[in-house]
Amino acid sequence: MTSLQYPIGLYKPVETQTKEQLEAWIDQLAAIPQRYEEVTAQLTDAQLDTPYRPGGWTVRQLIHHVADSHLNAYLRFKLALTEDTPHIRPYDQEAFASLPDSKAPISLSLPLINNLHRRWCTLLRGMSEEDFSAAYYHSADQQTVSLYDATGKYVWHSQHHLAHVTELIKRNQWN
Repeated sequence: MTSLQYPIGLYKPVETQTKEQLEAWIDQLAAIPQRYEEVTAQLTDAQLDTPYRPGGWTVRQLIHHVADSHLNAYLRFKLALTEDTPHIRPYDQEAFASLPDSKAPISLSLPLINNLHRRWCTLLRGMSEEDFSAAYYHSADQQTVSLYDATGKYVWHSQHHLAHVTELIKRNQWN
């Protein structure tokens, strides 16, 4: 079950912060929307409505979740850059995934993810190395998160949910 829930493993922060790592992460954030489009392009509605694991979200819910999560992340970055360690408001991801828009066509969220990542990467590429030291306080996790660490975590988040979809496709032989 753990491999179904965390197909690429749990997020592990990097120990050494480098400009090269940031550049690689930003490139990955820029590329991820196309990967989501590629892996979901041929899926039927029935396949989109298949949970990636028992008790898990459907592929459709995952795509909408990535849009919701990354919208929140982008705003967290902007808050951290314009305020002194702001306390960010957590949200109930399960409740979000049960709202009516989580059953909408993924064609509503895929372009949103694409444009959001384009804008997010524009922000990230314009930030100085010092800017990545800015942080926000995540009250649900009770931790302060630097934008450097948040960048890595959202790259992992992107790849984590992409792997949910690609592994489901492999298991069910939908190729």
